[in-house]
Amino acid sequence: MTLIDVQALPDERGVPLETVGVDGLRYPVLVRDGQGNKRDTVATMTMTIDVEAEVKGAHLSRFVEVLHAWRDQLDAATMLLMADDLRQRMGSLTATVSAAFVYFLERQAPATGAASFMDYPCRITVISGPAGGRVSLRTEVAVTSVCPCSKAISDYGAHNQRGRVTIEADLASPATGLWFDDLIAVAEQAGSSPLYALLKRPDERYVTMAAHDNPVFVEDMARNVVIALRDDPRINRGWVRVVNDESIHNHVAFAQVSWPVPSGAGS
Repeated sequence: MTLIDVQALPDERGVPLETVGVDGLRYPVLVRDGQGNKRDTVATMTMTIDVEAEVKGAHLSRFVEVLHAWRDQLDAATMLLMADDLRQRMGSLTATVSAAFVYFLERQAPATGAASFMDYPCRITVISGPAGGRVSLRTEVAVTSVCPCSKAISDYGAHNQRGRVTIEADLASPATGLWFDDLIAVAEQAGSSPLYALLKRPDERYVTMAAHDNPVFVEDMARNVVIALRDDPRINRGWVRVVNDESIHNHVAFAQVSWPVPSGAGS
């Protein structure tokens, strides 16, 4: 029995479609870490192509077929190859693949060295086209921040809060070697102290005192990130947003900046 391929039929309405695809597809994958190992996680995928005016639609099953073929080797270079595979199989000019997942790194507590895993929401987005490809990394990192103003005006102590540093970087090339570990390290160094899943009492003392000795505003953290990354040849352009869940206010404080700075900005 021959089944008709409706999606392969021509369309006569003359309307090209910029993006057609699947979104919210959850799939088990293996993601490379900064040490060259692979880590199991579950990615939420968005995969799209463009559809020319004379083409009726996209074969949605091919999105999953391509993902399944590449699922065990996700990094910047292979994600771009996945998008290129999708583009060619669909006969499209462009293809975009985005994978959002929780990225785990093992951390040692600062005083005792006790090991535990920290989780970081990450996303990698790649675009494949006839002129080449583009890769973007995004990560969100939780940190502790101690308020410099509170420390300066208080007889003892200072208020502190949870901060979130979100960094997005467009890579100069998928082969640069820049990975989430690098962005996470920059974000953690920008705050008063990193967070840890496991802290013993000596570690808690160390973290509390270290954070108190390194107070930062959201403005400080945003600038610290830019200074650390703006001259990195592996990055074409970047963006950072820092948000503090204020502990003594009923609102958040935030700072946001991109680089390189657009021409004329701040003049």
